[in-house]
Amino acid sequence: MNPTRDSSQRVYLDHAATTPVRPEVRAAMEPFLSDETFGNPSSAHWAGRPARAALAEARERIASAVAAEPHQIVFTSGGTEADNLAVLGGALAARSAGRPFRVAVSAIEHKAVLDAARVVERLGGEMILLPVSTTGRVDPGAVDAALEQGVALLSVMWVNNEMGAVQDVAALAELAAAANIPFHTDAVQALGKIPCTMADAPITLLTLSGHKIGAPKGIGALVVRDKQALEPLLHGGGQQEGVRPGTENVAGAVGLGVAVELASAERAETERHTRELRDDLERRIIESVPDAHVNGVEGERAPHVSSVAIPGTDSNALLMQLDLAGIACSAGSACATGTTAPSHVLTAMGLSDALASASVRFSFAHRSTARDVDRVLEVLPDAVQQVRTLVASLGDET
Repeated sequence: MNPTRDSSQRVYLDHAATTPVRPEVRAAMEPFLSDETFGNPSSAHWAGRPARAALAEARERIASAVAAEPHQIVFTSGGTEADNLAVLGGALAARSAGRPFRVAVSAIEHKAVLDAARVVERLGGEMILLPVSTTGRVDPGAVDAALEQGVALLSVMWVNNEMGAVQDVAALAELAAAANIPFHTDAVQALGKIPCTMADAPITLLTLSGHKIGAPKGIGALVVRDKQALEPLLHGGGQQEGVRPGTENVAGAVGLGVAVELASAERAETERHTRELRDDLERRIIESVPDAHVNGVEGERAPHVSSVAIPGTDSNALLMQLDLAGIACSAGSACATGTTAPSHVLTAMGLSDALASASVRFSFAHRSTARDVDRVLEVLPDAVQQVRTLVASLGDET
């Protein structure tokens, strides 16, 4: 397979990793990157007022889209920081208040949540890892048991980033609320893909990330219903009521506000469009590679993510073959690219190491097309055969 240099043959199906900046977002940000509107939003003079007003408007846009209050929007550098602030900040606040220094998180969380929970362990606390079913759903019995032990925080992501499992966030948040325990959900892959607002459940903390919905990288937000549930991780000038001090990224916040507004407004159409493309892709992959299996297909999944296990292959080798043909997809989380260990998400769902290491993820957005799917199917069967031959030959050598 020869590397493609024809941009018309390039297909981008890795929107769960990142998305291009939308034109509307770029246009809204540009004034705050100019020599004219550059002020510090904390400044009281003429140069700071437009920046301060822009931050307020961005908060209002986000709050309206997610059914929150503007003062509950805390801007961060992205989803990873927001997750760390929620999990570690929530645990530290509990410890300071004399409550259990223990967090409960699902086994298929993003590494930003899992690693923050491991920091709690290193600081002398505990992490309860909640098991999931073969469809990626958290075990309700395990949640009940964790809450009975007493935890500082329950954190379960709304939509899994690797295979799209949708959690029953309303039920989980209700359980936490009944136990008077803060509930955090990483909604990075949920916003704009499925119905997702603070009105859907008694959520205490909700994570958003800009670059998954057409805003730039390096901007995100934590929606904080109760600021008493957090202890700041950063200390400084007291911006954002001290929850996340530091001079705000005004242009990024403006872009995030527009992106969240657009993603929410277009959600129903995006959901329909991506579901059609995903279902067509999965049906045709199974037809062309009959022993392939869609991970988590028996459960509820968000419409924009498809994880497919292809026995006898190696995901990294398969991705290389697809990349040479101009097709961009992934083996799972972009944050784990280059690792040799099988996906912690897929193994937690019961897949063998071999199948987890033979899984690829395709992810769609509103800009994806039927031609994208056609191109994948033009390339994939031959790529699978080449990788299987390679894997078999390496097996013979050992």
